[in-house]
Amino acid sequence: MSLDRRTLLSLPVEELRRIAHTPFELLPDADALLDHFADAIFEVIRERNNRGEPTRLILPVGPTRHYQRLVERTNRERLSWKNVWSFQMDEFLDWQGRPIAPDDPLSFTGFMQREVFEKIDPELTVPPAQRHAPDPFAPDAISEMIRAVGGIDVCFGGVGYHGHVAFNEPPLSRWHPVSVEQLKDSLTRVTPLGADSIVVQSIHCSGGDPASIPPMAVTLGMRDILAARRIRLYLAAGERHRAIFRTTVAGEPSVYWPSTLIAGHPDAAVLTTEPTARPIEPALA
Repeated sequence: MSLDRRTLLSLPVEELRRIAHTPFELLPDADALLDHFADAIFEVIRERNNRGEPTRLILPVGPTRHYQRLVERTNRERLSWKNVWSFQMDEFLDWQGRPIAPDDPLSFTGFMQREVFEKIDPELTVPPAQRHAPDPFAPDAISEMIRAVGGIDVCFGGVGYHGHVAFNEPPLSRWHPVSVEQLKDSLTRVTPLGADSIVVQSIHCSGGDPASIPPMAVTLGMRDILAARRIRLYLAAGERHRAIFRTTVAGEPSVYWPSTLIAGHPDAAVLTTEPTARPIEPALA
């Protein structure tokens, strides 16, 4: 069922649920949503440990607040990550396509190292050889490693303002149009960030200064994300996620909104808060 945009944005939640291409779950507020995010990662690792199986995860940096709870619960309940393989979604690059330094406060790799892997007790944490991030100088290496370890069990992620998953920005060019099928099959690559991505990042990370946000990124492509056996996307940014939530779960697949490409995945779900899901009626503030 294809809807015009105004209708899609204004549908009551139960009607939205009825027509959604991708199922969704609503939590009361952002704290409950991020607790759910942390606990979902924890439970996947625990279940697979109990079965004696490795856990292969794609993990985002954004949102980040759930990692504190995840680390605390891991240490308190003595959950081993020794058989976890972690694949980072993306990383910022400078204007020449080089990775920003791990000690840069905006480095995703640095964040995972400092705030996750090093804060998990050493006898529990992910071995360094099992931590992987996309490399702009060897873009196929991470996909080859994913294949070597048996594929991804769960891809966890956030969603950008215009629907990017990882940094799969809408590939909008008058000279090189990209189809939905091409974007679904996209590989790890270096990409410039859209102006709106930079502005939104600046609001959250640099006091509204876009010049402080790196202008490029290296990202996993949609092929690796869609190949995950399970996909769970968390939209935790409140007001700015209201339209993209509805577009993601009920919009037609489109390169303009890359998160819509998860439609039809056999085990995908979107999670957000009840206030984020409420109908949208444009009005002057």
